Amino acid sequence: MTALFLLSMTWTMAQGIDVKNAIVDVGQVKFCNPVTVEYELKNNTNRPLLITKVQPGCGCVVVDYPHNSVVRDGSFVIRAMYDAQQLGHFERHLEVFAYGMDDPLFLTMKGVVVEEVVDFTGDYPFKLGDLLADANTIEFDDVNRGDRPSAKIHINNPTSETVQPLLMHLPNYLSAEVSPSKISSGKGGELTFTLNTSLLPHDGLVQTSVFLGKTPGDKVAADKEIGISAVLMPGFADMTDYQRRNAPNMKLSTTSLDLGAFNGKKKLRGEIEITNTGKSRLDITAIQMYTVGIQVEMDKVKIMPGETVKMKISVVAKDLKTTKSKPRVLMITNDPNHAKVIIDILVK
Repeated sequence: MTALFLLSMTWTMAQGIDVKNAIVDVGQVKFCNPVTVEYELKNNTNRPLLITKVQPGCGCVVVDYPHNSVVRDGSFVIRAMYDAQQLGHFERHLEVFAYGMDDPLFLTMKGVVVEEVVDFTGDYPFKLGDLLADANTIEFDDVNRGDRPSAKIHINNPTSETVQPLLMHLPNYLSAEVSPSKISSGKGGELTFTLNTSLLPHDGLVQTSVFLGKTPGDKVAADKEIGISAVLMPGFADMTDYQRRNAPNMKLSTTSLDLGAFNGKKKLRGEIEITNTGKSRLDITAIQMYTVGIQVEMDKVKIMPGETVKMKISVVAKDLKTTKSKPRVLMITNDPNHAKVIIDILVK
């Protein structure tokens, strides 16, 4: 049976032709089972529109489009059928030409052809609005400037209707894709996030929240939140051998601070000793908390060789109750062997 995917996302415009989304991801397609994508378009010019040609990028795609002119503000459909006769990921493009247009409008269909469609078999312990997910946070740890790492979240549609998920409030350093573009009742899909580390604003911890909508026009809400964090490492590639031999060296009394149980207390406190056993000054260039409810105090963040300073850490009970991540403190330093140090905070 030919599968039909109809994508209805944010309208975009090219030379007076609006399209609900020029890119459609059909997800997994079974080998030799043709798949059809249906694009909804609209004539937004002030005159009738005549589509003169829709040119597929290869003979593996067959197209159908209106051959009569489309009235002003009229809607129309372009269909593209991919034969799925080659295993693996595919991305096929269509060029849409219209009378009076200087350049073509580009449409894209993509997915992966497989011998057998395989669904995710894990659990979905988290809710993102009306949808289920196997995670509601992503951490990009120890990335370097120039890296482009990716991470996935699997989602499932437990509702009785077909949904068209979209991700909202993405910062410029993060891109995301939903596959497939439409998810039927009881079926699953994937959210793929890609981090462009070149656009991260600073070294150390960078955190943001994005939101998963069920359909276009869905509103941002706390129960749809996905927490995204990245730790961008400082660069030491240009250090000379002499600088490495004479670098600072950070030693901590512990990297796992057990503060015990609250037992009705509003706040718990503890401390860690930090010693520089190296040959030059240790600079703690950033101290950041993964969650709210953690307070850190230090008398100094520039520690001379042989010197020891104390880091005082407090946690607030009422604030920790609202956090999704484990309570941790992150330090970024100029010690090439301990550029990133994480202190786990253990409380009951």
